[in-house]
Amino acid sequence: MANNPLRKIIESDRGTLRQLNQLANKVETYADDMAALSDTELQAKTPYFRELLAQGKTLDDILPEAFAVVREAAKRVLGLYPFHVQIMGSAVLHGGNIAEMKTGEGKTLTATMAVYLNALPAEGVHVVTVNEYLTQRDGTEMGELYNWLGLTVGINTSEKSPEEKREAYLADITYSTNSEIGFDYLRDNMVARKEDRVQRPLNYALVDETDSILIDEARTPLIISGAPAQESTQLYIRADRFAKSLVAETDFNVDEESKTVMMTDEGIAKAEKYFNLANLYGSQNTALTHHIDHALRANYTMHNNKDYVVRDGEVVLVDAFSGRIQEGRRFSDGLHQALEAKEQVQIQEDNRAMASITYQNLFRRYRKLSGMTGTAKTEAEEFREIYNMEIITLPTNRPVQRFDAPDLLYPTLRSKFRAVVEMVQDLNAKGQPILIGTVAVETSELLAQLLDRVGIPHNVLNAKNHAREAEIIANAGQRGAVTIATNMAGRGTDIKLGPGVAELGGLAVIGTERHESRRIDNQLRGRAGRQGDKGFSQFFLSLEDDLMIRFGGERIKLLMERMNLAEEDAVIKNRLITRSVESAQKRVEGNNYDSRKNVLQYDDVMSQQREVFYRDRNTVIDAEDSLEDVILPMVYRTIDRVVDAHVNGSEKEWDLKAVVDFAGATIVPETSISRENLQGKSIDQIKAYLHDRAKAVYDEKVAALTDKQQLLQFTRVVILRVVDSHWTDHMEAMNQLRDAIQLRGYGQLNPLIEYQNEGFRMFDEMIAGIEYDATRLFMKSEIRQNLRN
Repeated sequence: MANNPLRKIIESDRGTLRQLNQLANKVETYADDMAALSDTELQAKTPYFRELLAQGKTLDDILPEAFAVVREAAKRVLGLYPFHVQIMGSAVLHGGNIAEMKTGEGKTLTATMAVYLNALPAEGVHVVTVNEYLTQRDGTEMGELYNWLGLTVGINTSEKSPEEKREAYLADITYSTNSEIGFDYLRDNMVARKEDRVQRPLNYALVDETDSILIDEARTPLIISGAPAQESTQLYIRADRFAKSLVAETDFNVDEESKTVMMTDEGIAKAEKYFNLANLYGSQNTALTHHIDHALRANYTMHNNKDYVVRDGEVVLVDAFSGRIQEGRRFSDGLHQALEAKEQVQIQEDNRAMASITYQNLFRRYRKLSGMTGTAKTEAEEFREIYNMEIITLPTNRPVQRFDAPDLLYPTLRSKFRAVVEMVQDLNAKGQPILIGTVAVETSELLAQLLDRVGIPHNVLNAKNHAREAEIIANAGQRGAVTIATNMAGRGTDIKLGPGVAELGGLAVIGTERHESRRIDNQLRGRAGRQGDKGFSQFFLSLEDDLMIRFGGERIKLLMERMNLAEEDAVIKNRLITRSVESAQKRVEGNNYDSRKNVLQYDDVMSQQREVFYRDRNTVIDAEDSLEDVILPMVYRTIDRVVDAHVNGSEKEWDLKAVVDFAGATIVPETSISRENLQGKSIDQIKAYLHDRAKAVYDEKVAALTDKQQLLQFTRVVILRVVDSHWTDHMEAMNQLRDAIQLRGYGQLNPLIEYQNEGFRMFDEMIAGIEYDATRLFMKSEIRQNLRN
């Protein structure tokens, strides 16, 4: 038994909670002293703590007293006093881990103590929220507390100007969404002058709804696009028409689990006939096969009103996890255009990516990262492996009183929805408030129609209507309220019970199907039973649900037939069903984790390159003097590469003419160098001779200028122009490599290792190209002195 790993985890969890409990007790010993202080004395604690830190004390040293200061200040400013478990939660956040706290346990207030403590060194604390409504709400409400304690608070939203953003990031505490921080980071690494940057170095981030941002969004890279890539929209339309002409299971097969479409031999033969080709997979047809793959995916794995909606003649994406519309977000690499062709709306040009990063790599750039959520334990391994964060599940302030009924399983969707409506009628008749959770937009609309038919008034929250989201969700606990919501609509908003609702059994949560992630189901359940309130939850499933079709529906169908439950209104109420659904969910979660890990492994290659690239680019921008120590080594390395390429092997094989041509075209005046200058010299002597000639040309340019700032500006412009153009091309090449590399798996090669090797070779080539172009541009251009009258 001593080696049982599960036992170790349980023991270590208990040990952690014991330590957190002791720490919270210590914080609470300061309560009376703090209550005795006047407002002015309490506010004076901020400069006092900063003085202690300046004298060498650490944040851990001052933690108990600093937390106590925030508790007392919160009581005076907000009328809220953090409980014992909230102090424990804040200590978890300060430790750079994830505090898992049930819905309604006051996560926003929990964060205040850790945020205050970490803001004292004035290096910046970012509080990251899932949407701008929460950024504004929390930044304004909690901002009152921090301002009262003498700290500055910035709210960073997408419509702010660079000056306003800079001010928001200079504050001690900055509230922002994850996407805004990501885009600001990318834009900062594209500026031409250091004054144009808005962010400071990334110090500490506290991520609210951690699972949503660091897990659900992890596969979506942030991309800043530039000039459109020239591509004919005709090819998208032809590929779409071809895809629509195919017959399922004869010409292609769909793998529901991985959402991929594979053409059969019949399908390939049809493609060759349709496009008049000898071999569809010939090397000259890679662009066409790419378009056909996307057309098949768009037509057979992506569904209108579920994965996207068509609005005002545009294809707009819907977030699979929250059901929210994702404004301004487009699939990259031609998939969005394939959807536009499918839906016969205008096909917009695909832009070239100029900068991109995944959330995984963005948040791993912070010195310290922590987070809060109601549901993360199911992803503990992922948080540990990718972000090096542990999940600490905190006890609730009051025991949970919600009753979670076993799942009900019906043979068909029709019988399932009939049963849902019956339950809603029964509960509504006695006035119990009901929250109905749906996975897709179309389900919420179908339910709304069914409830209209039986005359039950209700509110619908889905991707098409989230302006009043928070307000509707906040009122979902009032007597008689019926609210239909896609999964995480109104996340971050508390549902408080109206008068007399507790006596009716509290909020009733009805799930109309299981989500592929257990976390999302737990979130829906957690809407009821906050802070010891009564509550009830029930999931309705059918054999025709997506999850059942993808996993294990057949097995359960046989079971139902064996139990003579094949007629339409039959229902199984059995814990066995719940267990098989959970094992299906675990499989999907496993697949999704593998997919995110795969994205990260590939992005890690880009991440290492991005780090080197941004570091060197920032060196050029931050330089205060002539940049001689950057441009001259570039020139020398370019000379060495060219000499090594043409002067090797026996002397008879040396191509001195090529070296002379290069020098005349790139470094020195064309007529000032000949083969005679190089003959009779060793390889090292040739390099040294060309280095000296280049240095002489450089010195002439410098001597001709009296204004040294002008030289700095000119060198900077030359390098940045070359660097940025090569980086854009390199990113595009890396994306194409990534698509093509998967085929090498068929040749018994590991695609990831191939991608790493090939990627680094391409990176070295890009650096060589940058240095060559920068050398030629700088050495061959004339820097004119500005003439002033």
